[in-house]
Amino acid sequence: MDMMFPRVEYALKFPFYATMERIGHKRNIEHFDVCGSQKLKTEHLPCRVSQDFLALAIEDFSFSQSIYQDELLHLESWAKGNRLDQLQFARQKLTYCYLAAAATIFPPELSDARMSWAKNGVLTTVVDDFFDVGGSKEEHENFITLVEKWDDHSKDEFCSEQVQILFYAIYTTVNQLGAVASAIQNRDVRKHLIELWLQLLRSMMSEAEWRMRKYVPTVEQYMSNAVVSFTLGPIVLTSLYFIGPKLSECIVQDQEYNELFRLTSTIGRLLNDIQGLERESREGNLDYVSLLVFHSGGSMSIETAKETIQKAIASCRKGLLKLVLMENTVVPRPCKELFWKMCKIVHLFYSQIDGFSSPNEMVSAVNAVINEPLKLQINNPPLPVQSEN
Repeated sequence: MDMMFPRVEYALKFPFYATMERIGHKRNIEHFDVCGSQKLKTEHLPCRVSQDFLALAIEDFSFSQSIYQDELLHLESWAKGNRLDQLQFARQKLTYCYLAAAATIFPPELSDARMSWAKNGVLTTVVDDFFDVGGSKEEHENFITLVEKWDDHSKDEFCSEQVQILFYAIYTTVNQLGAVASAIQNRDVRKHLIELWLQLLRSMMSEAEWRMRKYVPTVEQYMSNAVVSFTLGPIVLTSLYFIGPKLSECIVQDQEYNELFRLTSTIGRLLNDIQGLERESREGNLDYVSLLVFHSGGSMSIETAKETIQKAIASCRKGLLKLVLMENTVVPRPCKELFWKMCKIVHLFYSQIDGFSSPNEMVSAVNAVINEPLKLQINNPPLPVQSEN
């Protein structure tokens, strides 16, 4: 019973829709009893075979962890090379962004997908801060104009050094990712990646203008824009090109693809708005909770609004999982699963507090996935895998 309590406690704290797969794998390896498990005491799976399985799992996890450490070093070099560390207004969330990628897109061979996810996660975080607190209206407009012109940007001037840093970080990174993705997909996808960024920047500009004008949008206006401004477009939709299946233009334009994105982004935005209510209000930003209360004409409290939103989150989560599990659909299953992985990440980050903005909340998860070696039971030493020869 004593051994079961930590497992029950963990399951209650982290339901199936709020887990990181790689952390789950690590717990299973560390708590795996090679010869004590009743499930494995069968003539078909003797103790020796169990030891072999455990040894393989240990070897795989340790090998993957060394890859994650190298990739994180590359990301740190990339961020410094693009001068992102010089933007004083920006949250430095590189390790959190990489954690989200490594803990879910964990197979060693999917390095390009992890790099795409993490780099775009860093860039969208910095740009979000730029539109929220770091840039003026002139800088916002200048930045969007440069991105709209893309390869012809040299015809315009940068109105500030931070606009120059931001633009070139996005320009060079998207071009590099676009070249690799296009080779994998056997078609040019760079235009789509640029358009994802333009959609995001325009949605952020709309929110900045609402804030400057002190305009209060309707709930419908807010959510229509917020689904894009939550930043998952460049992160998830770009990463889809790197995980294996070919995504034709028809698939990318399909209603199912768009619905997967809408549901995932809605879940993320609503969770974020509940946990970030105080911070957003302090910074003068809009959020769904406050808008529900405001438009209710005094009939709805903040707590009631939060309960209403939690029901909406549960409904979207159910709809997303149904789409992911549905067979014979337009979007390939591995691609659909990436949306579900992001859904789990946003639940983990935002279910209890605003974990993404917290400087310490996710540090233990970072260490578990990337830095800390396995802590094996004494009776489960890391045995070598025996050869048949």
